[in-house]
Amino acid sequence: MKRIAFSSPIHDALAVGASPITGRGLFAGCFIPGRAKIGEFEGEVISIAEARRRAAKLRIVAIVELEREAIDARGMRTGFRFINHSCEPNTFMRRTKDRAEFYALRDIAQGEELTVDYEDSHHEGKLRCRCGAPRCRGWI
Repeated sequence: MKRIAFSSPIHDALAVGASPITGRGLFAGCFIPGRAKIGEFEGEVISIAEARRRAAKLRIVAIVELEREAIDARGMRTGFRFINHSCEPNTFMRRTKDRAEFYALRDIAQGEELTVDYEDSHHEGKLRCRCGAPRCRGWI
């Protein structure tokens, strides 16, 4: 299978660390201005059927579905596979037919954890949300 990889000054400054939300998270290694493209989801490109088969067997899923394919970031040691959910996120994901790109919703300070609203996910509203946002929906 092919792999997607991306590099930029902002992307290269991202760091993985312990998250107050859950497990490990992705943190800004430098100031990120609002509306800036931060980077892309990286991993193995697989079919959507294979993505759903894998997701059904995993406790922690790092898969993004696109139009006709999906990207599984499970084997990646860095990158957006570590971005945690928040009901009040500081980034958003833009999906194209072959990419999942992350952009800043607002200015993000160096050291701040990057978060995204998972919106539709394999959790289907059954996983308790731990984001701690003032307007947390309570479930992912």
